[in-house]
Amino acid sequence: MPEPENFDLAQAVQSVKPLLDAAHNGIMVIDRVGRILAYNQAAMNIFMDQEPAVGRHFLDLRPDTWPALKEILETGTPQLGVRLDIEHSTIIANRNPIRWNGEIIGVVSVFQDISEFEAIVSQLSGYQRLAMELDAVFKNSQDGIYLTDGNAKTLRVNSAYEKITGLKRSDLVGRYMNELVEQGALDHSVTLEVIKNKTQVSIIQKIRGGKSVLVTGSPVFDTKGDIELVVSNVRDITALTKLRDELNETRLLTMRYHQSLREQDQYEHALQEIVAQSKQMGEVVKKAIKVAEFDSQVLISGESGVGKSMLARVIHNVSPRKDRPFIKINCGTIPEHLMESELFGYERGAFTGANTQGKAGLIETAHGGTVFFDEIGELPLGMQVKLLQVIDEKTFTRIGGNREVAVDVKIIAATNRNLERMAEVGEFRQDLFYRLSVVPIDIPPLRERKEDIPALAHKILNKFRESRGVNKRLHLEALDRLMNYAFPGNIRELFNIMERMVVMSDGDILMVGDLPTSVQHQAESVSVSEGVTLKEAVAKFEAGVIAQTLQRYGTVEQTARVLDIHPTTLWRKAARGKKPT
Repeated sequence: MPEPENFDLAQAVQSVKPLLDAAHNGIMVIDRVGRILAYNQAAMNIFMDQEPAVGRHFLDLRPDTWPALKEILETGTPQLGVRLDIEHSTIIANRNPIRWNGEIIGVVSVFQDISEFEAIVSQLSGYQRLAMELDAVFKNSQDGIYLTDGNAKTLRVNSAYEKITGLKRSDLVGRYMNELVEQGALDHSVTLEVIKNKTQVSIIQKIRGGKSVLVTGSPVFDTKGDIELVVSNVRDITALTKLRDELNETRLLTMRYHQSLREQDQYEHALQEIVAQSKQMGEVVKKAIKVAEFDSQVLISGESGVGKSMLARVIHNVSPRKDRPFIKINCGTIPEHLMESELFGYERGAFTGANTQGKAGLIETAHGGTVFFDEIGELPLGMQVKLLQVIDEKTFTRIGGNREVAVDVKIIAATNRNLERMAEVGEFRQDLFYRLSVVPIDIPPLRERKEDIPALAHKILNKFRESRGVNKRLHLEALDRLMNYAFPGNIRELFNIMERMVVMSDGDILMVGDLPTSVQHQAESVSVSEGVTLKEAVAKFEAGVIAQTLQRYGTVEQTARVLDIHPTTLWRKAARGKKPT
């Protein structure tokens, strides 16, 4: 084939070499026989070539690619978007024939490293997949989800929210929460409370049409600490998630004590788990779990019925001693003349009527495990000395014996009395008090952790459903009354109230009318009438609590002890609450 006249491709390429080297893409030009006429700096960088390419035959430089270029020289067919995978990158090349007077005189190849673009595309694909997954969670959640910005403007509402509340997404998106409250769509807004308090808030919210839901709003903060979003979780009150932390029953007890040390009342049989919805109980459980790792003595205090026995069992069940015996000793139920023999045992022939073989005491039976002294304030002073020896020296002596018995036990004590005050007046040994209270844990009364009431009530109803096949639900208004009741008897009283309602109610829904009259009246008395001062309202409330507790325990002394006030103070507060306002 003759060379075209008046045109020198090599000279033409050489004249634009500065332009070629300035290009970001790689550019290579070969003549019609395959000799490289141009190979710019970008091409050398992309292929990491160390030696000059101009003047060499392309077959020597890229033998695997030469057949494709030869085909272009022969056919004149361009090759566009050719992908080349090399060791360190991915290349896309466009190859076109160079024509002069209808003749093919060479090939120009323009190519680019697209590795960075592929990485960006891959990252973008990951973000798209994450967004798709989050959107799927949002749409398919069984809980209602309501999303607003930091100014309480509605951004998104999922289908579950529409189903639960009956409100339509089209009536909500784009509207501000204060506007919805003003127009009566909602009675009040958890979103506005979250923005105001800058913390998580839970409320029972009434929706237009009379339906009520439990709503928990959570703030999402930006890098400056300002609220950027508020996510509200909406759930039907009957679908509250219950806690399923089963307490393991005490194992490896001897046959002699296995039956006698089982849970003694229906409350402890029914409530096999601790409810810790409230922040206070959450802190109590965290503290209990932490101290369970060690053998330090624990003193659990709190009013009667708050769950001291259950917390002691939790400490045992999460401790390294969990597979060893858990022995519960109620100091208020063992007669004083039998206390020493029951706790420390006796040798044979120690006294008339004793077992001829002798008997191991409860503390010895718990060797390797945990001894729980319930109502430790009722322990006689004489027994307090021997218990102090067990704590300090890990030994004791049986009745009628003359040798010391070694014992390894973790001691947990509980009381509803003020042991520190008792120690000050000589009713309890000060040295024992200090040894028992290495780690004090105070369980707040139920009236101070009302967030636990819905979950407790729901759990109690589940227990009745499982044990007796009774399927009943609690009406929201009845739950509201329970939330406003003082519960002088704490969790035990709540259980008794729920059992009474289940037994005596006719329908499947437990209504306000099924509540005991005392609960209804005290719950109603919490609201303050116009013109009543705070001092008068507090006096009336205190009188109601005293009356309920007195009705439960029967005597002024026991009532004063439970409420931790002097009997004279009790009478004064009761009388003050009865004065006309």
